Amino acid sequence: MTSPEILSFMELAIHQARLALDALEVPVGCVIVEDGKVIATGRNRTTETRNATRHAEMEAIDVLLGQWQKNRHSMSEVAEKFSNCSLYVTCEPCIMCASALSILGIKEVFYGCSNDKFGGCGSILSLHSSNTTTVNNEVPSGKNFKSTGGIMASEAVLLFRTFYEQGNPNGKLLWSFLTSTQNLLKLYDIVDMWSI
Repeated sequence: MTSPEILSFMELAIHQARLALDALEVPVGCVIVEDGKVIATGRNRTTETRNATRHAEMEAIDVLLGQWQKNRHSMSEVAEKFSNCSLYVTCEPCIMCASALSILGIKEVFYGCSNDKFGGCGSILSLHSSNTTTVNNEVPSGKNFKSTGGIMASEAVLLFRTFYEQGNPNGKLLWSFLTSTQNLLKLYDIVDMWSI
């Protein structure tokens, strides 16, 4: 049984995911918690920023790094602070985000639904429990962190379903442009010109 505290933090992550959905982003949201208090929130902003790395986790991490840099925390102090934090996110962190969380030394991750395409906490790779000590001399090795999934998964899946049923308006614009007869003819002319 999931504790009321875990459910309340996941509810806050779901709220962030709803904000992402309202902004026509893939609905993923997260909160970072230290000592029972939310210290950062994040939601997907990949479309808004036109940057595929602006996942909810990266947004929240950047908020903390900015605060801690402003407070002149040393690298070791930042590492210590991350080791006392837990992250609650509506969808299993992707490989990129799980790697970042491991390198930063997050204590624990709680997530809603699994990420069967890019999951980094067990669905595709298990970066939260990696046995590798070093990748190479230039890339910092990560630390293991506890990962618990399936928390409010149905709510997270419902948000994804809503997003995909309404369609991605940004994807529709590109698709309608590419499939219009006039633009297809222009594309064929460009391709034909380059094949000479």
